[in-house]
Parts: sequence; C-alpha cells; structure tokens
Amino acid sequence: MRLAVSTLGMPGEGLGRAIEIATEQGCQGLELRLHPDTGVHAGLDAAERRSVRERVEAAGLEISALAGYVGICEPGPDEPVIEALLADLRLAADLGAPGVRVFPRGADPAVGARRLKAVSGTAAALGRRVLVETHDNMATCAAVAGVLAEAACPETTGAIWDLLHPWRHGESPADSLAAIGPYLSYVQVKDAVSAQDTTPVPMGTGSVPLEEAGELLRGAGYDGWVSLEWERTWYPQVAPVEKILPGAADWVRRFTA
Repeated sequence: MRLAVSTLGMPGEGLGRAIEIATEQGCQGLELRLHPDTGVHAGLDAAERRSVRERVEAAGLEISALAGYVGICEPGPDEPVIEALLADLRLAADLGAPGVRVFPRGADPAVGARRLKAVSGTAAALGRRVLVETHDNMATCAAVAGVLAEAACPETTGAIWDLLHPWRHGESPADSLAAIGPYLSYVQVKDAVSAQDTTPVPMGTGSVPLEEAGELLRGAGYDGWVSLEWERTWYPQVAPVEKILPGAADWVRRFTA
C-alpha cells in the first residue's frame, strides 16, 4: 500500500505547504481537494495546471486522486452533473491524477449508473477513472457496489472505501470488502470517537475497526493508495495533520502485504 494525505486536513494552507507536509512525513502522494480555498479546481487555466503538476512532481510526489464534489446520483437533470464531472476529469488528465472522487448525493443507483456511462468514453480517452466514495446516501460498500455493477464500465470507474462510513452505518469491514472487492480502487483511512460522534482522533485511539480492516486489506493483497483523510476542515479544533500522519504511516507499513 502507498500512503497519501488529503488536503482536507490542511485548511488555510496552500499547495506549497501541503507538499512540504507530505514530503516531510514520508508520503508518496497527495489527494487534492477540489475547492477554490485550496487553489486547485476546474477553473484553473492551462498555465496554472502546469504549475500545480510541476510543483508536485518536482517534490517527488504523485497526485493520488482529485477529491471532487460532484454528486453522481444527485436528483435533477443529468447535464449539469455530467458537465461538472467532465471538467474534473479533464483537470485530472492535466494534473496527472489517475482519478476523480465523486459522492453519491442521492439514493437511486440507476441515476448514477446512467451518468457514469455518459462520461465513460471521455474518461477512457483521457485515461482517467471516476471513483465513487462510500458516503452520504450510499455510505455502505454494498450500496456503492450496486451503482458500479449497474454502470458496468469497470475500465473507467472504481470505488473508494472510506473506512469510517460503512462501519458507522452497520456494515462490518469483512462485509464491506466482500461487497466492494471487485471495484476497490482507493482507501481513505481515519479514526473517530464513535459511530455516533465522528470527531477525528489519532489513529488507533478511536472506535473505527482499523486493525480488522488492515488485516483484511493485507489478506486481499491490496496494493493501492491509502489516503489519510484528516477532516480538520470540518473540525478545526483537532490537531494539525502532521501530528496524525505518523500513525497513518505506521498503519500502512504494518498492513502492507
């Protein structure tokens, strides 16, 4: 497994500081949150895109994924969702990121499958993938797997297993991996106080079954990205991400096959 860190854990910090933190803590990748506050978003012009890519690559890092906010199952017309996703996929191609994270934001798998199919040709041409995260209306791996199975375009789609959300919605790590196994492309790791209180805490000090999940991933031979998603943007009172990264790095080392 390869360690990345999400810029969600660095509110108010620019790309330069994010690169410093990642390199100082031994990360191999950066998960870039797409938002005007971070300076990385689909509105960047060609020169700005080149600058982002060159700065990351000069530091010896890779962009593990772009953390977008498109709601693939969001109720409403398809066109705005498809256009926003295509813009993020083009940004991913320009930055050298392998994929773009999307949220469900809705409960109808047919809606998400239809939109994933609609962008699959462009995604294939760009060599990028759409990664559906276990989140909001489809927080379990079983739910996300259902969307991806209906879309039936495995070359351009995949799943992000956020270890917190399926568990807090009652799905065990074993059931999560069994459901998402054929689609698993990316893992987001974090710990929290409890299933009811999702305040972030240092790795191994909360209630998320990280040991069980790690053993399952090792047993499955998972060798992809593991990103620390330290949600300091939403919980500004918690410690800086650089204080938490050593625990995430240790977790990755222990469970790398």
